[in-house]
Amino acid sequence: MDTRGCGGDQEVVVLDFETSGMSPLRGDRAIEIGAVRIVGDAIVERFQSLMNPGRRIDAFIENLTGISNRMIAQAPPAAEVMTAFSRFIGESPLVAHNAAFDSRFLEAELTRIGRRRQSGMICSMLVARRLYPQAPNHKLATLVDYKGLPAADRFHRALADAEMTAHLWLCMARELRSTLGISDLPLALWRRLATLKKERVARFLQEQAALAVSHTEP
Repeated sequence: MDTRGCGGDQEVVVLDFETSGMSPLRGDRAIEIGAVRIVGDAIVERFQSLMNPGRRIDAFIENLTGISNRMIAQAPPAAEVMTAFSRFIGESPLVAHNAAFDSRFLEAELTRIGRRRQSGMICSMLVARRLYPQAPNHKLATLVDYKGLPAADRFHRALADAEMTAHLWLCMARELRSTLGISDLPLALWRRLATLKKERVARFLQEQAALAVSHTEP
């Protein structure tokens, strides 16, 4: 079992793509990648780059992201950026908000350069749905406001969204460590939380807390 998680010197890479559309299966491409590396309780490294996929983006995407066709034309080729990003993530566990979306684009862009990712991706949105069922909704902007987390001046830019997702992840980690009485959170626990039925969450956390106590008793 992979026990890397959050706490101590554990690390994850939190990433976000801006794209030309919703699906690589329809020919949409990544146009920007942003990521931060978390070690323990701190953001220690960042990666950000626009990328040129060799195609224009439409006015809706320009207005949504603020990324123009002029900016894309001046950006390095997507293959160059993704090669560097593949080195950046290495074998680190990955996190994204709405991971199903980012995972599809990560796989598609890595496949184009003949590479594969080495680890799975955990969805911070699914975890937040289990931990904060009372939130108005579980969009990143809503959760940032709901938890009083540091907010960027603009959403829908990759590095800003990755950093806000990282702050959400760290917030959830602090609360989980406090609730469970443990210092490190294994990835298996995060993955289980993301897939649990909502009515099972409270019982699951009680069981984990009891297990933590039993492990510390003489």
